[in-house]
Amino acid sequence: MWEYPSIDPVALALGPIKIHWYGLMYLFAFGGGWLYGVMRSKRRPPWNSEMVGDLLFYVAMGVILGGRIGYIFFYDLSHYLQDPLAMLRVWEGGMSFHGGLLGVTVAMVLFARKTQQSLFQVADFVAPLIPIGLFTGRIGNFINGELWGKVTDSPLGMAVYDPHLHATVLKYPTQLLEALLEGVVLFIILAIYARKSRPAGSVAGMFLIGYGVFRFTVEFWRVPDAQLGYLLWGWVTMGQILSLPMILFGAGLIYWAYNRKQPVQSAVV
Repeated sequence: MWEYPSIDPVALALGPIKIHWYGLMYLFAFGGGWLYGVMRSKRRPPWNSEMVGDLLFYVAMGVILGGRIGYIFFYDLSHYLQDPLAMLRVWEGGMSFHGGLLGVTVAMVLFARKTQQSLFQVADFVAPLIPIGLFTGRIGNFINGELWGKVTDSPLGMAVYDPHLHATVLKYPTQLLEALLEGVVLFIILAIYARKSRPAGSVAGMFLIGYGVFRFTVEFWRVPDAQLGYLLWGWVTMGQILSLPMILFGAGLIYWAYNRKQPVQSAVV
């Protein structure tokens, strides 16, 4: 049996200033994304390190604004209407990936117009960078002690104190499972897939399918948000409802990319 280490969510306190691990995970995500983006840009003109830096600024704004707004509207609108200042307390958690994806899409549209590229060219460059942020984000969830899985007697369960049950129980560490699947595994899939020349839009489509399938699957073990519960048939969660269109759109995007007449993109690392 393994136990949750109860990590202090505050990484560093300097008087009244507190630096939270959750916030640092975003810093690590953007730093890692920039490094990998610069590496990929070396073999993919017209991309260069300056463009990658500009792109990451756009993406950062899309992630933060879209992720927060998405969580507010998709998951807990009534709470934030009662306590509007809570919208600003991002370090307490409460970010929606699906909302962040919408925000990043808007950011990519704006960046594509600025650089005179197509949306799909930008999306294909961005897609392999996203799993880095997904990995660090889920580690941040783990440090915060949030988004646990169901109570279990499986040896995979982690011993964690449940304040509602007033007892230590075994729960699936679904944050770590998502870090593995949405972060590590999806990163490997996209890195390998993007090494060969692909039609514009196909790498982005592969990301949508991969994330959607992994998130939909993990939701079977993850406990839904208390304020929402299961939305359909006693097992369908909001995460699954939001992931299903991603899978379908990703599959449609790949089909469209490979069946329209266009040159393939150059391969990248």
